[in-house]
Amino acid sequence: MKNIVLILLFVVLCSGSCKKEHEVIRSFCYWKTDMYFWEEDDSLIKKLDVKHMYVRFFDVDYNPYSKEPLPVATIGDISLQKNNIEITPSIFITNEVVLKSDKKQLDSLAVRIAKRIEQIGQKMNDRKAETLASNIVYPKDYYKQENYKRLNYDSVKSIEAAKLKVDFKEILIDCDWTEKSQKSYFYLLKQIKTQFPSAKIAATIRLWQYKYATKAGIPSVDKGLLMCYNISKPDDQQTKNSIGTSEELAQYITHSDYKLKLDIALPLYSWAVAFRGNQFKGILSDYDQLIKDSIKLKKISDSKYVLQDDVLVGQRYLRNGDEIRIEKISDNELEKMISIVKSKIQIDSQTKVTFFSFDKKYINDYGTQNISKYYESF
Repeated sequence: MKNIVLILLFVVLCSGSCKKEHEVIRSFCYWKTDMYFWEEDDSLIKKLDVKHMYVRFFDVDYNPYSKEPLPVATIGDISLQKNNIEITPSIFITNEVVLKSDKKQLDSLAVRIAKRIEQIGQKMNDRKAETLASNIVYPKDYYKQENYKRLNYDSVKSIEAAKLKVDFKEILIDCDWTEKSQKSYFYLLKQIKTQFPSAKIAATIRLWQYKYATKAGIPSVDKGLLMCYNISKPDDQQTKNSIGTSEELAQYITHSDYKLKLDIALPLYSWAVAFRGNQFKGILSDYDQLIKDSIKLKKISDSKYVLQDDVLVGQRYLRNGDEIRIEKISDNELEKMISIVKSKIQIDSQTKVTFFSFDKKYINDYGTQNISKYYESF
């Protein structure tokens, strides 16, 4: 009896002391041209307990005709329906922008970026006000109510819109800067910060910029987002998996001396890479149906196939004899990558762990249970 009591006491003490010290902030990247969430999307957000999303608002590219940097490819619509997740606007800036722009143009660009973010934020709030007004004016089963009195929709929408403010807590700037563009890029980041005095500014950090921090420099921002994918070039026929492998990741995350608080971005997607002989023919994102066709495709290894006929995949025409390499991070590889990150980088309850990208195809492919397990591994 005494032994049983001791065992029970040990279990209780262990369960208390072995409890996780923190839960990371569950996040996803959203990189599409529109963001309209349906019930299925809402269900996935709830099931995965996602609290945050990096959403690509627009890109910035250098216009060779006007010889200035300009915002392009702006997201069309953002409507989250029932979800109230925190959104971080994400802006991709080409390296050409910071290489070719002078200080005056960078000053102007910071203002333009702030203005475009404000416009998109206002559009988001308008959509939210529409949804709120609709729910108030047309409550559930309103047509069954005997004493239902319809309110004026426009008036209700105006009232709800007045309550909403564009107030993003964080702005993410995404740019693969180089040693040559470092000075101009870091200057631009400071100018962007002046446009958002109450928001945190975050910057993406590529793996080479992490490993060679002295050479690349560390941006003067509030946080970094370490991009743990797209490690090698897809157009190299000898590459095993250009999205990444744990072995390659370990070659970059070699120290714990990076002088900036980091959030973590990991891959949750797949694609196929096509070659004709030694010539790279492109990346195929919609390869699912092709891979199931055992007549038109011959498997030659775990990840490689050879076409047995001419086919059209999406908008890309492929020929008999073309080689297809399927690239995806396995469950086991993702767990190894997470272990490598944890071994060198401090993770706490304020750390965002984000997966690229939020897409029903990839989420269903990996499974919500597995994805939750990845978050919990931190």
